[in-house]
Parts: sequence; C-alpha cells; structure tokens
Amino acid sequence: MDLLSRQGLRTDGRRSDELRRIRCKMGVFNQPDGSAYLEQGNTKVVAAVYGPHEIRTNRSKASNENAVINCQYSMATFSRSERKRRPRDNKSAELTLHLKQAMTTAIKTDLYPKSQIDIFVQVLQSDGGNYSVCVNAATLALIDAGIAMEEFVISCTSSLANGETPLVDSSNLEETMGGPSLTVAILPISGKVNYIMSITFAVVFFF
Repeated sequence: MDLLSRQGLRTDGRRSDELRRIRCKMGVFNQPDGSAYLEQGNTKVVAAVYGPHEIRTNRSKASNENAVINCQYSMATFSRSERKRRPRDNKSAELTLHLKQAMTTAIKTDLYPKSQIDIFVQVLQSDGGNYSVCVNAATLALIDAGIAMEEFVISCTSSLANGETPLVDSSNLEETMGGPSLTVAILPISGKVNYIMSITFAVVFFF
C-alpha cells in the first residue's frame, strides 16, 4: 500500500510535513488541580494533574529540595480498533517511565520541596503517536494546574514513507507500514532533546 500519492498526499489528505488536526480543551475535570483533553487527528487523550501536595506514594523518596514527580500512563480498553488481549503492564510501565523522564526535566521541582505532583494520562482513542499526544496533553494539564516549568515539553512522532520520505505526526497506519518510527520530546526554547525513541531499531536515548 502506498502511503503517498503521486501528488504527494498521504492517505488522510495531508502533505508529508503537515500535522494532524489539533483540538484541545483545558480544565475538563473539576477534581484535579489541572486537566486537559487533546486530540491529534483520531488519537484522543485526557490528562489530569494533582498537586503539589504532601507525599503519599513513598515517603522514602521525599526530598528537602525537590518535588517527587509521579506519573501514570494507561490506555482505555476501548481505545483500539482491534481489541486484542495482550500484556499491558510492561508497555504501560515503560511509557510511564518515559513520561516521568520528560516531565521531570521540565518542571521546576526545586520550587516544590517535600511535595509530590501526580500526572495521569489516558489514551481514549489510539491512532498513532500515542506517547507524543500524552506528552502534549500532560503539558497542557500542568499549565492548567499552574505548575511552574522551565519550558513546555512538546513531542511528535514521525515515520518514513517508501523508506525515504519523512511523514510528520504519523497515524497508526503510517507507523505500522512506514518503516522506522521516531518519537522525539523537546524543550523548544533551549532546543534540548530529553527523549528520543526509535521503534524499529528499539533504541532509546535519554539526555
């Protein structure tokens, strides 16, 4: 199946360097201190932030100088078009760790000593770029919660069409059929890259 037409259009009508349609709303929940709903194309994510508050998870992690960042990534059972039973814990735990890495780099944890900030993200509908959309949604929820940040973290996933043409903001079809898939999370002002993952080559780098 060709991911690009002769006119250079993708299967959803976008050009290779064009992002999916983005819709977002902040303050979607009342109970959390901050929350956000984000759509990138057909991938839909909600994020909620609680804190800063007293440390509840593990008091041994308490720091007199920095806040403890607690993250949780999950996928709703109805989020996929294919409802397969497969091990969930390992993948969710891996992405939870990556999300924590990205968020901890950006949050001014030194402003919240002896406290904890919880970040929960859930994929409601999956159609590619799940991790990237979760990072972007978490950033919006942190902004809504008024959490001080060094910079806003932004993320995007790209893949290759026909082994040579980069496709920005990949859909699930493009990720699964387009060869290598690359996910990057950056701090745009400083230009610092705090997360890179290549799915095809199974290489993860942390900076």
